Amino acid sequence: MKYLKLLLLLFVVQLQAQQGGMWIPSLLQGMNEKEMKNLGMKMSVSDIYDVNKSSLKDAVPQFNGGCTSEVISPKGLLLTNHHCGFGEIQSHSTVENDYLTNGFWAYKMEDELPNEGVVVTFIVKIEDVTKQILEGTSLLTSEAEKQKKIKENISSLSNTFPKAAWQENMIRTFYEGNQYVLFVTETFKDIRLVGAPPSSIGKFGSDTDNWVWPRHTGDFSLFRIYADKNNRPATYSKDNIPYTPKHFLPVSLVGVKEDDFTLVFGYPGKTNEYLPAVAIEQIVNELNPAKIEIRDKALKVADGFMRKDNAIKIQYASKYAGIANYWKKWIGETQGLKKSDAIDIKHKEERAFQEKIIKANKQAEYGNLISDFEKNYIAIAPYAIAREYFTEVVLRNTELLNTAYKLYQLEQIYTTKGEQAFTDRKNNLVNGMGEFYKDFNATVDEKVFEQLIDLYANKSPKQFLPNNLLNVDAKKMATTIYGESKLVSYEGFKTVLTGDTKTILANLNNDKGFALVKEMADKYFKEIAPKYDEINLKITALQRTYMKAQLELNKNSRLFPDANSTLRVTYGKVKGYAPKDATLYTAKTYLDGVLEKYIPGDYEFDVPKKLLDLYNTKDYGQYGENGKMPVCFIGTNHTTGGNSGSPAIDAKGNLIGLNFDRVWEGTMSDIYYDPAICRNVMVDIRYVLFIIDKYAGAKNLIEELKLVFPKKKK
Repeated sequence: MKYLKLLLLLFVVQLQAQQGGMWIPSLLQGMNEKEMKNLGMKMSVSDIYDVNKSSLKDAVPQFNGGCTSEVISPKGLLLTNHHCGFGEIQSHSTVENDYLTNGFWAYKMEDELPNEGVVVTFIVKIEDVTKQILEGTSLLTSEAEKQKKIKENISSLSNTFPKAAWQENMIRTFYEGNQYVLFVTETFKDIRLVGAPPSSIGKFGSDTDNWVWPRHTGDFSLFRIYADKNNRPATYSKDNIPYTPKHFLPVSLVGVKEDDFTLVFGYPGKTNEYLPAVAIEQIVNELNPAKIEIRDKALKVADGFMRKDNAIKIQYASKYAGIANYWKKWIGETQGLKKSDAIDIKHKEERAFQEKIIKANKQAEYGNLISDFEKNYIAIAPYAIAREYFTEVVLRNTELLNTAYKLYQLEQIYTTKGEQAFTDRKNNLVNGMGEFYKDFNATVDEKVFEQLIDLYANKSPKQFLPNNLLNVDAKKMATTIYGESKLVSYEGFKTVLTGDTKTILANLNNDKGFALVKEMADKYFKEIAPKYDEINLKITALQRTYMKAQLELNKNSRLFPDANSTLRVTYGKVKGYAPKDATLYTAKTYLDGVLEKYIPGDYEFDVPKKLLDLYNTKDYGQYGENGKMPVCFIGTNHTTGGNSGSPAIDAKGNLIGLNFDRVWEGTMSDIYYDPAICRNVMVDIRYVLFIIDKYAGAKNLIEELKLVFPKKKK
């Protein structure tokens, strides 16, 4: 179909920018393959993606819906980031048996730990289905009707496209609705924890070093996929056996050097590379500053408690990391967009775009796009800001408010779906909230609440504030709610949900925590969300038309689709960078840098004694390089959230590293990729093996791997 043909023709041919992009692996033939070969790749694109024989795609599943992982042994051994497996490591940890602090290693398969609810998903097949999904939409003028028809077509095709009984069909949109692609998937549900270094290795540098280069973090963990006797997906059973993969990645001990080819394969979550300038201005000047301030307040409270109490540190470790990750990312993103003059560049591109419209005589179709963008982004601004405050304060960063919101949804279910649906959801909540309360600390959350509700009352647009937040005394409100609400404990939570439906509803509305959220949520859903959704629907339609115009009017360029959590390839080189005047970063770090940062007993920069001993004796085994131990390296691969855990693959298809971060100056690559400063950060696979072998002594795991050794010099 015409859009697919167009995709195969399009690309921006620039010497540096050729390495940017997140490409669909089934569409690499042509210019992508030529570029990869020019960068040094020795494989063919069929080695990367092939339906009829095993290929790299068969070794790269999505990990638990949000990260990437790779199969590295014929027995289903799975490698991903430490931060991707952090929740599972934490859930198995106690004060007495603290795997976060001490690490965990299964020296035999019987010791591997099951993780209920954790899944990994493989891509079996990728197929363009744009024609089928857009069928019947061309004559529809209403955007809502058009989207309804598309959803109907997606549902129909998902249910009828051929697949095996244990497989699933998933359809995703590309190019803002100008292309649709179907993925046949297999999801495995018995995933067991095999190994994890202590956090002093796996999270070394913690939040101070997050998004920063140079980096010295061994950010990895190991799991294993288990399957039924037919090697098919199955829920946990002691009778399950290790999964036999279609392909697993050989592990290279050759190492990396400047300008080596790198391919990163994974599931990047979301990018917005084709936003108009007015949207980027809103992000830089309004939305990011609001979110940064909220999370800054929440993090300072949690950090103060975590540094004083180890039990709280364990409770909040995973939550803190999740909040801090995007807080710091937004800071770097804002700075990067300013430094790279992204807004001015977008304005220049838009002026050139307008000239192309005139030259192509397309004013009737596309002439008002930029002005319509500006009008709608101005209109949506107060609703967008209010939406961010509600989301960040109520849903993401204050746990009591989030719990009360779940109960608000429960009450809405009774109103809209009746008593049986209400009872079913109530029972699910009662049974499911025990795990949440295990890691909930009312004292910490009260101080977070106090800070964030004050921001909400004073910084969120005044016209959308509920009456209970007008002229509020945040400290007094916090004391009252956390002193009287039953939602501060699991027992209290269950008490509120005990009795018949009438009693439960009365209990809810008499609870001060619930009452606060109910008034906030009612205001949000009556005055903020509907108008936001109305304007955003117009922006979505504009963005789709804008993307269509870009494809039509830039026929000498290739444009990659924005990330949407589907399998992508990004290729580049090992490369240092110069982020500012008189500052040049080289591409590799070593264990020496860990010792340079070492602060005994520090929350972020402590180093385990055994690692110190290995360093002092230079006992690096076969993993060292010229008497030094490599730790991390950077490259020009275009990555984002979701690429955490992605394999870094060499020119021949061997595993050389594990993607886990980006440099701070380049975090704006989700919106604007600047090849001069955008770099992804990878753990050198030799450091991973060194920790497994020399530090942990888990030689049973090393023996599973297919190691590729350097060629001996003659």
